[in-house]
This record gives sequence, C-alpha cells and structure tokens, in this order.
Amino acid sequence: MRPRTLDEVIGQRHLLGPGTPLRRLVESEAPMSLFLWGPPGTGKTTLAYVVSNVTKRRFVEVSAVSAGVKDVRAAIDNARRELGMSGRQTVLFVDEVHRFNKAQQDALLPAVENRWVTFIGATTENPFFSVISPLLSRSLLLTLESLSEDDIRAVLERAVSDPRGLGGRATLAPQALEHLVRLAGGDARRSLTYLEAAALLADDITVEVVEKAVDKAAVRYDRQGDQHYDVISAFIKSMRGSDADAALHYLARMIEAGEDPRFIARRIVIFASEDVGMADPTCLQTAVAAAQAVQLIGLPEGQINLAHAVIHCAMAPKSNAVVKAIGAAIGDVRRGLIGQVPGHLRDAHYPGAAKLGHGDGYKYPHDFDHGLVRQEYAPEQVRERRYYEPTRHGAEAPVADRWAKIRDFLRGS
Repeated sequence: MRPRTLDEVIGQRHLLGPGTPLRRLVESEAPMSLFLWGPPGTGKTTLAYVVSNVTKRRFVEVSAVSAGVKDVRAAIDNARRELGMSGRQTVLFVDEVHRFNKAQQDALLPAVENRWVTFIGATTENPFFSVISPLLSRSLLLTLESLSEDDIRAVLERAVSDPRGLGGRATLAPQALEHLVRLAGGDARRSLTYLEAAALLADDITVEVVEKAVDKAAVRYDRQGDQHYDVISAFIKSMRGSDADAALHYLARMIEAGEDPRFIARRIVIFASEDVGMADPTCLQTAVAAAQAVQLIGLPEGQINLAHAVIHCAMAPKSNAVVKAIGAAIGDVRRGLIGQVPGHLRDAHYPGAAKLGHGDGYKYPHDFDHGLVRQEYAPEQVRERRYYEPTRHGAEAPVADRWAKIRDFLRGS
C-alpha cells in the first residue's frame, strides 16, 4: 500500500502543497538533501520512495542500525560511479540516521556537499541534538506530524478496497474501523499491520475479530459522547476521593482509547489547584511537570509521567479552599463590590502622580518587623470580606495558623 506518487500520500499536507521543498525536489532534476523528522509511521520512508520513484532515480537504502562507515562509503562510491557512467542520480536513504555516530555522519558529508547523491535521512529524534551541524546545515529539515484520525481512516479504507491491499475481499465493519483508528495512534504502518492481521482471521472484520487479531480489547469509549464525559468525571472524582487505584484505572482507559494525553494532563493540572491547593503546594508542580513532559515526549512514555502525577494528586491531602476563595472574590466583583483603590496603594511612578496624592502614606512592609505593617489594602466596600478560608488538611494547617494571625493583625483585632 506504499504510495507511488505524492498525490497518493495521505497526511503531511503542509509538506506536499505546490511550491513546497518536496514538490520542488520531485519537479527538479537537481540533487537535494533532506532530513525527515517525525514519529513512527508518519511516512518518512514512504516519501523517500516516492521521490525516487517519481524522479526515476536509483534508490539505495542504508539502515543506521546495522551499517558502518564502510557501508556508507560503498553506497556513495556506487552512486558516483552510476552518475558518471549513466548520468542517473541516486537517492541515498538513511533510516534512523540519529543512530549514526559522528564518524559515520562525517562520511556522508562529501556526498552531500558535492551533490553526488540526493540524501534523505529519516529520524524520530530531534536532529538538532543527534545530527552533526555540518550535515544539518547542508540539508533541509522537514517535520512530519502524526496522522490524524481522518488520515488513518482513509489509509484503512483505501487498503480494504485497493487491489494492492485486500482488494474488496474483506469487509470492515464501521466499529472495527474506529477501533483500528484508535489502536493506530497516528501510525499508518501500525494500522495496516493490524488490518492485515485481522484479515487473516476472517473476511468479515468485526470488532471481535480485531480484538482477537491484535490481542487487545476494544475500549468502549467515544471521545465525542457520554463515555468521554463519564470516564473523565470518574477519573477526577477518584483522585478527589484519594483512590489512586481507581484513578489509574480510568487513566489507563483513556490512554488505551486514544484520548489526547494533553487533555488528560490539563485536567490533572486543574485538579492540583482545585482539589489539593495549599494542602500540598508541590502537587501543582508535579502536575505541570507531567504536562510539560507529555508535550515533550508524547506517548507511550508520557503515560508514566501522567501516572506519576495522578498518584501524587490522589494521595495528597485535599483542600478546595483555593477554588472557593477565587470564586467568592469573583462573585463579589460581579455583584459590583469593587470600590476605589486606596490612595496610598496607587501607582506613584509617573509624572504628576505625587500632585494627586498617589502613594502618600504608603508603608513599606520590609521596613517593619516580620515584614508586616497595619494599613488598609482592600477597597472599603470589601474591607471585611473573607475569601481565603484555609482548611486544617496537610500542609495547609500551618498556613491556616499563620493566615489567622496575619488577618487579625491587619484588621486590628
């Protein structure tokens, strides 16, 4: 099912439009060097094959997993010989190029610099960290994106009907199609592998056939329907109830169903302040760190970071004092309890502010014992309002004691 032309390639629309580097490479006879950086199954090898096929260039693939400097130099020498004898250019494709050490990457430099080959390197790792700068600076870097669900769906539907695939010999039930889409996780190669395994078992491919073929149960989870809201609700309530096991179960269900890990991470970050708050101030740090880790490394490894944050949130002492405090403050503002900022707190830095009396009488807390001084901070309309009411849970207990003393001191009691 490998595409034969750029028009057959599914996904990566940002790289395949008119005037893009790939289009220019196909339409031009001049050699060019490219790095294709993206997750597995997004079409890196496919694009290299397409470039070779469409331009009628000789295709030579070298795997960085098994090849050494000798193999690289032999491939380059053969390409130079072919170019000199027949004028035919060679596409030298190096898969997993980030696995090449410096000496192996150095061996590619003459061929790239002298344009003896059209070099295409594929990598799942950030090339700025894994590829030597002389090689990277002589090449175009193209970033591939994970295929969308619609893209994977199109890949599967084409494979079912195309003579090069199943050729209509099998039928794919709609629910089975959606299950395969979820299992693929944006990886076209994985989706085709699972489809082929299912087709070996039955011509009528149902969810049950797919489950048996890939040994993976279908998770009944519709990201646009009730299951989505039910599971995320149970997930939050399990963490709130301090049941780490239940929370991990719902986390696993969402991950296996293909839920966006960034959505899960955002809910954990919200929970850390909404349900834990000052009872364990480090919980928010863990949640934010997990969200950043998921953004950086993605799945499957990111599931470990999510689990770390979920366990921390579930086991932390709970307090909703933070969310109640901001809710009460916003409620008063919406009811019109705003008032004027006290004159001594107003900005006194701009010209003319002193004439207006701004800043007059302001007492700088650092000039006083314990960094505290009694003066009015809130507008008169809300001077006696109490927003933050800390609990006695976890780390918020000493905060409650300190806040009670500070509040009494500031209010003059």
